[in-house]
Amino acid sequence: MEKETVSKNFIEQIIDKDLEEGKVQAVCTRFPPEPNGYLHIGHAKSILLNYGLAKKYNGKFNLRFDDTNPTKEKTEFVQSIIDDVEWLGAHYDGEVRFASNYFEQMYEAAVKLIKKGKAYVCDLSADEIRAYRGTLTEPGKNSPYRDRSIEENLDLFERMKNGEFPDGSKVLRAKIDMASSNINMRDPVIYRVARMTHHNTGDRWCIYPMYDFAHPIEDAIEGVTHSICTLEFEDHRPLYDWVVRELEYPNPPQQIEFAKLYLTNVITGKRYIKRLVDEGIVDGWDDPRLVTIAALRRRGFTPESIKMFMDLVGVSKSNSSVDYAMLEYCIREDLKMKKNRMMAVLDPVKVIIDNYPEGQTEYFDVVNNQENESLGTRKVPFCRELYIEREDFMEEPPKKYFRLFPGNEVRLMNAYFVRCVDYKKDENGKITEIHCTYDPETRSGSGFTGRKVKGTIHWVAAPYAVPATVRLYENLVDESKGVYNEDGSLNLNPDSLTVLENCQLEPNFKDAAKGDSFQFVRHGYFCVDTKDTKEGSLVFNRIVSLKSSYKPGK
Repeated sequence: MEKETVSKNFIEQIIDKDLEEGKVQAVCTRFPPEPNGYLHIGHAKSILLNYGLAKKYNGKFNLRFDDTNPTKEKTEFVQSIIDDVEWLGAHYDGEVRFASNYFEQMYEAAVKLIKKGKAYVCDLSADEIRAYRGTLTEPGKNSPYRDRSIEENLDLFERMKNGEFPDGSKVLRAKIDMASSNINMRDPVIYRVARMTHHNTGDRWCIYPMYDFAHPIEDAIEGVTHSICTLEFEDHRPLYDWVVRELEYPNPPQQIEFAKLYLTNVITGKRYIKRLVDEGIVDGWDDPRLVTIAALRRRGFTPESIKMFMDLVGVSKSNSSVDYAMLEYCIREDLKMKKNRMMAVLDPVKVIIDNYPEGQTEYFDVVNNQENESLGTRKVPFCRELYIEREDFMEEPPKKYFRLFPGNEVRLMNAYFVRCVDYKKDENGKITEIHCTYDPETRSGSGFTGRKVKGTIHWVAAPYAVPATVRLYENLVDESKGVYNEDGSLNLNPDSLTVLENCQLEPNFKDAAKGDSFQFVRHGYFCVDTKDTKEGSLVFNRIVSLKSSYKPGK
């Protein structure tokens, strides 16, 4: 019997080799976000990749905040990230970790480098350091402070820690090579003086490590074996390796880079999202038009759909863009067998069945999902007065219009045939009532074969209808013109949100809870909004329409 071939991505191949050679004994990965904003769909790829690898190799997965820049960090962002990681089902090992918990060890690591003659205190300003650094074609030149003695550097660095120098007046730099072809290796700054209140350590520190110095130390302390990050850190890898080598960690972590997730016609940049939030263009970091994980959750996306999407996208070393339609395909695929298909009229007009007995109500047993019998049935009331969609009636229809018009007969879904006999308008010419007659012989499920109709429309019994507000979303940016204008501003779509008031839903919606999702027959999948829904006031977000432009395998 032939052995099944299992395709592995390049990261799994590296891990397999490391395990085979005994380079690592047990795999440990981590997700290391900066708590300076909400996570987006691209971060979901990193979370699921790191967690998935740890799970596959029976290893550990750490959630650690890289909180080395207090100016932009908030506890609100910390909590939102924890919520996102847990919602995605990425179970981290032990407690949530913080880079700031290791500040003392980072300080000691810096002292060790000074003692080895591998770091020095520099008095150049930020602009001067930039000027001394050189260019991609020209080497840098040494700082005049590069040859300070170890004793002087130790003294100055301790005084930096003790708050004796103003912000920005001195930095600690690694002593590597000002002529390196990699600019990141030209004596990078590894500590700066900055009096900032930190969300975790308060005012204990007035010096803070730079990310490129802190990150490899955090990984090494935690025993991370494979530090997986995106491609923009590839040029930083020599510095990462230099730090763990010079600090003589016995089992140094290995940095591996993979391609970022780029999604067409969406906004993922934190500064752009922050601007949209600050200017009130969206109603927060979780506005359903965004692709933050919180926004996707609020809109009604599921962890399973996002995992399916990441599986389709795959892991590679080459940057590429993925069509947003693929993400929509995944949520449709996830929901189609799980959710009840129920009737909701979004633009209602009243239908009166003139020959139906006044005051009578009957109940139909309706299948919840024709593709999944296990979801069972529900009872739906039917009576003399109904709501149908305004677009399902026309006074003078074009050819091949098979819905309701004067003299035409249609099936009311799961109920009876009805024929339009009259209609009324208001002074503006708007249809206010449609009058029909029904044929009691045509009851759904009765086996009636006397004649056929070409149109079937959905409806809601008016006396039992549940009112709701429904939000329809389109892309936040105008995809025909691209995400950004020439001046760098966002090319916003003025029609990204349509709010429909006074929609009428079948009475089975009355018990819908925040976060519940359904298919609205003919309209798409919708979710009860978790933020704006109040007692007796339902608000629904459209997750996705029923039609897909994405074809799997193409």
